[in-house]
Amino acid sequence: MAKHTFKMSDVTGDARLLARSALGYDFNYFADDETLIFGTGSDATISWDGDSLNVASSATEFTGSVALGTTAPMTAGTGITTGTNTVYHASVVKVGAIFETTLFIDLTGLSSNAPNDIIGKASTANSHIGQITAAVNGTIFAGYMQCLETPTTGEPDIDVWYADEATGTEDAAISGLSNQTAVLAAAADWTIAAGVNMRPITGMPAADKYLYLTGGGGTTDGVYDAGKFILKFYGA
Repeated sequence: MAKHTFKMSDVTGDARLLARSALGYDFNYFADDETLIFGTGSDATISWDGDSLNVASSATEFTGSVALGTTAPMTAGTGITTGTNTVYHASVVKVGAIFETTLFIDLTGLSSNAPNDIIGKASTANSHIGQITAAVNGTIFAGYMQCLETPTTGEPDIDVWYADEATGTEDAAISGLSNQTAVLAAAADWTIAAGVNMRPITGMPAADKYLYLTGGGGTTDGVYDAGKFILKFYGA
């Protein structure tokens, strides 16, 4: 089937109407500077509102690999990203009015020390795991942390906190930062065993705060050689 593309500046309304009704033609055209219409009528439109790409159709189907992402992904501080063999990934996807934030971290190469001390590359500042903002993450209303690989050789009782500053240093107490607040207190060692490998967050991260991992109740002073986690937040 033939396909044609027209710019509004090149095609009159009558010509578009004629093209729509032409037997055997499938076409698309720019309805304005920001909207593209596909099909023999206004069957599907793709428009850009300055922030988001919007698809409107009675039925939309995607085949193959589809990648979704944010224009402003979260990033961890250098106290996390410079760890040897440490892995950090972040994604934020908005569907309707709901933001879904996913953080993945492999603790390998990071250090733990005393209870409530910040986890990160040894003695390194900026050991946060990302900043929550309303624009990127929405207002957080729920979330959870899941252990994918049992942490070893470092402290296995790991908590999540937030604070005002991005500058928190590994082996420094989280209490040294401003407005520090617990997001999740594990109160037990993390393992991959069913029933204990996932815990809900209890303190919702406020906007513009930085997230930190800390040692919980244990005192293991060591460098992790394993320990993978997913931290999930839902915002609106």
